[in-house]
Amino acid sequence: METSRLGRTAVEVTRLGFGGGPLGGLFAPLDDETAAGALTAAWDGGIRYYDTSPHYGIGHSERRIGEFLRSRPRDSFVLSTKVGRLLVPQDPAGRTDPAGFHVPATHRRVRDFTRDGIRRGVEDSLQRMGLDRIDVLYLHDAEEFFDDALRDGYPALAELRSEGIVGAIGAGMYDTDLLTTLVEETDVDVIMQSGRHTLLDHSALDTFLPACEKRGVSVIAASIFNSGLLAVPRPVAGAHFDYETATPEIVERANRIADVCEAHGVTLPQAAMAFPLRHPAVAGIAVGMRSAEEVRRNVESFAAEVPAQVWVDLRAAGLIGSTATRVV
Repeated sequence: METSRLGRTAVEVTRLGFGGGPLGGLFAPLDDETAAGALTAAWDGGIRYYDTSPHYGIGHSERRIGEFLRSRPRDSFVLSTKVGRLLVPQDPAGRTDPAGFHVPATHRRVRDFTRDGIRRGVEDSLQRMGLDRIDVLYLHDAEEFFDDALRDGYPALAELRSEGIVGAIGAGMYDTDLLTTLVEETDVDVIMQSGRHTLLDHSALDTFLPACEKRGVSVIAASIFNSGLLAVPRPVAGAHFDYETATPEIVERANRIADVCEAHGVTLPQAAMAFPLRHPAVAGIAVGMRSAEEVRRNVESFAAEVPAQVWVDLRAAGLIGSTATRVV
């Protein structure tokens, strides 16, 4: 599978990455066997970039990904995880994790973007995964703690990079305005931008992606299906959009996009995967996957050729903005 380099670092990722959120039991329970099957299918499909976080299932995703990758040569894959949440053990008392992951509430999350908190987070993640290093480290969901993340978190990441403990640093967030500030005021290598550079949301194009292109910062586009709506050929009522139930208007718009795609023999998921990669700042996409069948379907969609006329017709129909593609 084709790879891209992150910023000015030596880290290279496959253009399709494995998003580890579902391995934490996001939306529905997930057993170890199914998770292992998804990871095996991803490897067999050529994916060599794996992203996870302590947040995903309060450590379940990191544990599962680490267990799988420990049997692979360490230089044959790229691993990213995130900092900003420490996991503190607690008595689950029969409760399920309140953050939307279907796992016992064995830990609680404590937000910490201090230098000590970030270094402890790295140590904890390495211990959970059983691996010797992390290739890419992101500040995670720092919107409500942005001043702390900018003042304390970024310098801590830069220190880890200078020490050779991590190869590339950045942030994983939704808010494109704050991410633009981070890109312009720091020396990050890569941003994992979630849900704002998709077929249904082009807001990353306003200031964020131009800033990344100007500063030489790479982007990993995440939540490209907007948490589910764009993951199927024909969205229906009740589908998820940005982790909530999609409005009828959003469902209708997605189906209008599907109409244009189908006229060119392309499915909605195929177009949704191809769209973010058209911008020169985007090094790859990270797609959350929870089963071998889902992985194989996504790998096949990723490999599909999307004719340039699709983007021309979508723009003509007013379904994507004039700045949303590099179509000439």
